[in-house]
Amino acid sequence: MATPSARERILDTAARLFYQDGLRATGIDRIIAESGVAKMSLYRHFASKNELIAAFLQRRHESWMAWFEQEVEARFAASPGLDVIADALAGWFDGGDFRGCAFINAVAEAGASGEGSQVAQSVAHKAALAAFIGTLVRRLGLPEPEAVTEEAMLCVEGMIVRFQMTADPGVVDAGRRLLRRLQQAG
Repeated sequence: MATPSARERILDTAARLFYQDGLRATGIDRIIAESGVAKMSLYRHFASKNELIAAFLQRRHESWMAWFEQEVEARFAASPGLDVIADALAGWFDGGDFRGCAFINAVAEAGASGEGSQVAQSVAHKAALAAFIGTLVRRLGLPEPEAVTEEAMLCVEGMIVRFQMTADPGVVDAGRRLLRRLQQAG
């Protein structure tokens, strides 16, 4: 296997630290030290910490959405229903390094006067997630698909935040029940 480029080592290290410790708490010096690159190398690839955060969020969006869509689609093929979303999330929650949604965390860290690109990327990620859930709703032929999609998104976001706060596996069961109710009401 080829040795990762300096850019990939920086991004891998930043992704791990940003997700594990937070965007603000992770300093550039720590990323440099743990990635084993020179400061000039980091700034050659990423002009600022904000640019590195944007690259992290873009990578996270692409990898998480690919994983989530694959997990949900496999479950949906075997048992079509919105409740398969809860089962996919359960796999994420049990992954060992779960620290909530990187995008919810980014918006929380940014605050009202925070970095606009962090918020914009987070909003775009959630829009993509809603669009995917909307395709499931439409495939099930549920009436009022926009409303059901929005309600399912509230359930998904609630599950993520509740599990981050409590680590209670009952969150998945409650989410599964709520997603079934949404489908049955349709």
